[in-house]
Amino acid sequence: MKNPWEEISLSDYENHMRLDSVMQLQAMNEMMKSQFNDYSVTNIMILGIAGGNGLEHISKDKFEKVYGVDVNSDYLKETAHRYSCLDGILNCLCIDLINETDKLPKADMVIANLLIEYIGYECFQRAVRQADPKYVSCMIQINSEGNWVSESPYLHAFDVLEQVHHQIEVHTLEKTMLEIGYHTIKTLEYALPNGKKFIQIDFER
Repeated sequence: MKNPWEEISLSDYENHMRLDSVMQLQAMNEMMKSQFNDYSVTNIMILGIAGGNGLEHISKDKFEKVYGVDVNSDYLKETAHRYSCLDGILNCLCIDLINETDKLPKADMVIANLLIEYIGYECFQRAVRQADPKYVSCMIQINSEGNWVSESPYLHAFDVLEQVHHQIEVHTLEKTMLEIGYHTIKTLEYALPNGKKFIQIDFER
């Protein structure tokens, strides 16, 4: 069965996410700057990298390897094209985290922004165990009102995700991570339009 994310064009995804009424692409970009720089690591893995949003904050002086993982090969091709300046550091990997977790390499840090919603807690546990990082930084979306996808001209491009979307709760995520030896070291909130917010939770083993 094809993963629903393989059916969504990158332009629909990014154009929706950057709308003034959504503002998620911009918010995630700003938060990723600190995700990349807050910890002393030389290689990181970004799960669900899409079009590479945030990679302009990667310093060649700091990182030896950046693994960009996504299930959509078209997204990865565009990411590699956009960030050709990171050639030799950026390694794009087409991996379906539902079925191919064992293909993930090891990394000092795993970043998973708006990803756990689409693979669930247990699958995320497997991915973290496989990558075996010291740090994990997650960003989840909390919806205080209305639908989990904001109204926009691109709304129906995301209809296919209904079959795989899980609402993630902070307490349950923290409990899930503690089960595999990771404790919470930081929590940040970022307000968004439409009564939504991002919550960043960082873990350390």
